[in-house]
Amino acid sequence: MPELLRMPEVAAGEETATLCDWLVGENQQYVTNEVLATIETDKAVVDFTADFDGVLLRILVLPGTEAQVGAPIALIARAGETVEDVDAALAALAATGPSTATPSVSPATVANPEHAPAPPAPGPPVTAAGKRPAGVSGQGGRVFASPLARRLAHDAGIGTELITGTGPNGRIVRHDVELAIASRQPGGPPAQPAPSQPRALRPRGPAVYPLATALPSAFATAAPDRDAAEAAALGQFTDTPHSRVRRAIAQRLSESKQTIPHFYLRGSAQVDDLLELRAQFNEASQIKISINDFVIKAAACAHKLVPAMNVIWTADYVRMMTTVDLGTAVATAGGLVTPVLRGVEAMSISVVATTTRDFAERAREGRLHQHELEGGSSTVTNLGMYGTEEFAAIINPPQSSILAVGAVRKEPVVTTEGDVRPRSLIRVIVSVDHRPIDGTVAAQWMQAFLEILEHPIRLLV
Repeated sequence: MPELLRMPEVAAGEETATLCDWLVGENQQYVTNEVLATIETDKAVVDFTADFDGVLLRILVLPGTEAQVGAPIALIARAGETVEDVDAALAALAATGPSTATPSVSPATVANPEHAPAPPAPGPPVTAAGKRPAGVSGQGGRVFASPLARRLAHDAGIGTELITGTGPNGRIVRHDVELAIASRQPGGPPAQPAPSQPRALRPRGPAVYPLATALPSAFATAAPDRDAAEAAALGQFTDTPHSRVRRAIAQRLSESKQTIPHFYLRGSAQVDDLLELRAQFNEASQIKISINDFVIKAAACAHKLVPAMNVIWTADYVRMMTTVDLGTAVATAGGLVTPVLRGVEAMSISVVATTTRDFAERAREGRLHQHELEGGSSTVTNLGMYGTEEFAAIINPPQSSILAVGAVRKEPVVTTEGDVRPRSLIRVIVSVDHRPIDGTVAAQWMQAFLEILEHPIRLLV
């Protein structure tokens, strides 16, 4: 008996999600744990895998479409099952048409129906063993590609069918696209994206409009929907449509500043001993340790010394955590994400380094799982690699604090003997939610944190 494949609730509390791409075409067989589609939530792009061997009979939701959680997105059947009348099967399941999803198409597509996307083409033929022919993958003969790789290829004007994938099962990943971009001949015409690319349904790249080189004073208050002739007389500007991730970031940070009473503590530590310890680690180990790895570990140790800092605020109570789970901010092409390291207090510094590196790589390829983006009582965000001396960050609710880390700089410091000597200093600012955490608690935490940075041998005990 065929059954409906429904939009999963990949994030707790999410009511909708966007179907980015189908990796299996209609009338195409798949196997257990094969990726059927990629789905975008407010936090990440995740793979939707098959629970059993089967065949995809009919696609009900096109790529680039936002659908309600639980809404039918496809009709599927078990492997070996014969379905002679797909329409009758859909009617029997009360799903005779597309779901109540709302396509994310541009106004130009609405105004010009002749440019509307065609339904997905039937998938390639399937052998008797249920496998696809060699060299054929995805719907309509498209190759497999991660969402980030597909987006980068689209922005660079390179069709994914021109790129050789080195990921699992030949899937194209970010590195493959970067190599393809680098290998293009200088001055040569860029390759055109494949006509069947689903990104046309949900444009992410900038749309170019004319704008003035010298803006008139009235332009600041001009209506955004000025006609094309007036805009053409003004020069050029670009509009980049908001992605789900960017909208979610904007909403959460706005709510954070509006509802959380932030207060800030600033501190600095001499980290010459920490830098020497790091150098010794990196000489003896194949796993390279960053300064940020030491900072994350030091923050976890400070949470254990001051457990009143390891809390979050809820409507009815203050929840104290039994383990130290810390987020680490990672910049991606789609926006900032904060995967959470679990039980950092029990991790060695090498495990912290390995975990953060794995999170960063998978975040940039859109391969983080939803549970890896949830939880934690605090986050560490570091802009030191850009030379930023110090900055204050916004708390990521429901967490109760966020530690902003600046660059290590050589500065003159007055020693206890009264001499002035050059020292390596790092400046940090911790933003704290005043509802569950008092100022004295945050000050005790900052004191413990800075002492650990200045005496990093404590991180190894």
